[in-house]
Amino acid sequence: MIGWLTVGALLFPQQVEAVSFEQVRFAGGFWGPRLETNRRVTIPYDLAKCAETGRLANFAVAGGLLEGAHQGQRYDDSDVYKVIEGAAYALATAPDPALDAQLDELIAWITAAQEDDGYLYTPRTIDPAHLPDGAGEGRWSYLVESHELYCLGHLFEAAVAHHAATGKDSLLQVAVKAADLLLATFGAGKREGWPGHQEVEIGLVKLARTTGRAEYAQLAQYFLEARGTKSAEPPGLSDGHRQYVQAHAPVLQQTEAVGHAVRAGYMYAGMADVAAATGDARFLSASARLWEDVVERKLYLTGGIGARAAGEAFGDPFEMPNATAYAETCAAVANALWNHRLYLASGKAQYLHVLERTLMNGFLSGVSLAGDRFFYPNPLARRDGPVDPDGDGGRAPWFSTSCCPVNVVRMLPSVPGMQWAVQGEAAVACLLQSGVARLKVAGRAVTLRMETG
Repeated sequence: MIGWLTVGALLFPQQVEAVSFEQVRFAGGFWGPRLETNRRVTIPYDLAKCAETGRLANFAVAGGLLEGAHQGQRYDDSDVYKVIEGAAYALATAPDPALDAQLDELIAWITAAQEDDGYLYTPRTIDPAHLPDGAGEGRWSYLVESHELYCLGHLFEAAVAHHAATGKDSLLQVAVKAADLLLATFGAGKREGWPGHQEVEIGLVKLARTTGRAEYAQLAQYFLEARGTKSAEPPGLSDGHRQYVQAHAPVLQQTEAVGHAVRAGYMYAGMADVAAATGDARFLSASARLWEDVVERKLYLTGGIGARAAGEAFGDPFEMPNATAYAETCAAVANALWNHRLYLASGKAQYLHVLERTLMNGFLSGVSLAGDRFFYPNPLARRDGPVDPDGDGGRAPWFSTSCCPVNVVRMLPSVPGMQWAVQGEAAVACLLQSGVARLKVAGRAVTLRMETG
């Protein structure tokens, strides 16, 4: 029987305890071969692509270890952090000394790229006079599009995963230094603002759990509460742009999923995280309300979200075209993360149904069985012509904006962390997959083996 926790005037089921990825080992079955392909093929492939396109070198150049100019887009730092996160998950399940050493070298470059006060954003550090479009003239000056905070959110997630998998704190130290700069910079009575692309909220809560520093979760709450308020809004924002970045109304007052689907999914997941970390049930209630809108009106059969290519956005209620469906791979990742968090916060199985559907369909279609070709959008029907903006009609080897391939790399090996949960005196099987889990239930160490076809 589910226990109940009274929060304010609302009742929510007691939070469910997650079972971390390093406590679960998959063996064969549906997911086992896909995780093995990710480890053997996709992780080294994505690392090689990040090297080939200058994403890795940007850190060495920013740190004075190499000479050169910044290469790529203003948000490319995040791609490297995502690959590190995925590689860390893989190291936890399959020790790999060569990959471990490669991450150590890359983390040394990231450490060198960080400025003395904790600021970390390679395009500005390398050449502040010649910045990529959208970066803003100065630090934090164009948060609505600069992706400075978005990149740091992925840094925080990578640092937590690397620390959990290896026990090392090299990247965690970088993350804490950057987070402390955010604490000193943003908040009531300080600089007002919020990230145009949500993600830092998720990263801050993860960092709070790992370090025990509640102020990081409180900063995530600030970023959510500042969104949609006039005092923190950048000048010149149009109504359309407000909707695109979910700033058309205060977060707690939003009732319909609108705008860029990836940004929205990350924000809704962050709302559930903040509710769990702070005990503020308003954020869980608002997130669950938005979930109802998505599931009842805007969710593809595959678990994909985001019907429109224009703005990579949600459409109107029941606007669900097949041939022109966008259903971005990253949006499926965000949807899966959101549903897992809502389950952990509520214990309600409805969220697990959507999680499983999204993982096995809307997300998994984004990577080939070989592990080195990717979909950015995932339409449900196709005639002649390319599916992807940089593709040849099928899955593409890479993209100029490659958020999807690197999101695949981190999502696949994190799935073991979604299979089991602990609820009071019960272990809950959230996903069916052969393997072994070692966890604690009611204070007792338990080993559980699942066998399934």
